[in-house]
Amino acid sequence: MPGSQSLSTHQVWDLWFPDAGAQGLPFARGRLDAAGVLLVHAAPAVLNVDVRDGEGRLVARGHGLRRTADRPMARLWIADGQVRREDLWPVSEIGKPVILAGGEVGVLLSWWNADDGSEWRWRIELYNHR
Repeated sequence: MPGSQSLSTHQVWDLWFPDAGAQGLPFARGRLDAAGVLLVHAAPAVLNVDVRDGEGRLVARGHGLRRTADRPMARLWIADGQVRREDLWPVSEIGKPVILAGGEVGVLLSWWNADDGSEWRWRIELYNHR
C-alpha cells in the first residue's frame, strides 16, 4: 500500500514521571519513525523511558533520568540499549523529532534563544495520517 511502512520501522517512546502521585504518572507516549534521538518539551525533573519497536520488543530503557540543566528541552538518545538524557538549548537539533506532553510528536523546524536564556522561540511541524 502506498505510504504504508512496516511496524518494525517505527518505535514507541513511553515516558513516565515516576515522582508524581503514589505510583508515578504517564508523561507522554508517542509513535514515530525509528530514531536514535528524541527531543522532549518541558520534561519533568525525572523520567523513566522505555523504547519499543513496532512489534513491542524492548529496544532501550532508561530509568531515573534526572534533569541536567534548567532548559525547556531535553534530548533523549539511545546508546548500547540505554536511554540517556541531556537538557539543552536545541540549536543544533533542527530536523529531530520532538514529543510534547501527552504524546504528540512533531519535527523541530527552528530554534532561537537569548544568550542569557531569558527567552526562546521555536517552531515544530505536526503531521498525521490514518
